[in-house]
Amino acid sequence: TLPCLPGARPCSPKDFGHGSLVCVCNATYWAMWAVGIPTYCDTLDPVVVPVPGSYVKYESSKAGKRLERSEGKFQSSLSTRGLLLTLDISALYQHVKGFGGSLSDAAAMNILKLSRPAQDNLLRSYFSESGIEYNLIRVPMACSDFSVRPYSYDDVPNDYELKHFRLVDEDVKMKV
Repeated sequence: TLPCLPGARPCSPKDFGHGSLVCVCNATYWAMWAVGIPTYCDTLDPVVVPVPGSYVKYESSKAGKRLERSEGKFQSSLSTRGLLLTLDISALYQHVKGFGGSLSDAAAMNILKLSRPAQDNLLRSYFSESGIEYNLIRVPMACSDFSVRPYSYDDVPNDYELKHFRLVDEDVKMKV
C-alpha cells in the first residue's frame, strides 16, 4: 500500500507509467470492508452539508492523496494573500439537477468484462452513499466515437414517423 498522508485512505497502487498511479479497487474490497479490514476503494463517508460559512473539500493528487477530506471556513476580509473568490449568493444562474457521467459503449464493454462482484463494487462506488452518489447518467444516442462500429437507429430515408427505428444490440445488451 502507499504511505498514507494525514486524512488519506490506504491505497493498493498500480503503476501505469508516466507517474500515473491508481488505487486498485476490486471484488475483494467489499468482502474485506464488511469484516472490518481496512481497505481502499473510492468511497466516502456519508456527505454532511457543512455549517453556513464553512466548506468541505475532497482532494486527490499524484503524491498520494485519495479523496482526502478537509474543512475550512470562508473569510469575509482580505487579510490573507492568495486567491480571492467572491461569492454573490443573491445572483443564481442555474439549477443543478445532479451529477453523473456517460455510459458509452466502451464504458459498458469494460464494465461487463469485470466479474459480477467487481461490477457491483464499481456501481456502489458511483451510485451509493458510500460512493460519490451519482444520480444521473448520460447515454449517447446511437453510436459515438466510443463505439466499436458505426450504427444508427433508423437509416431509412424520409422515415419521419420512425417506423424503422430500432435499438441495436449494444443498447439492449450493454446499456438498457
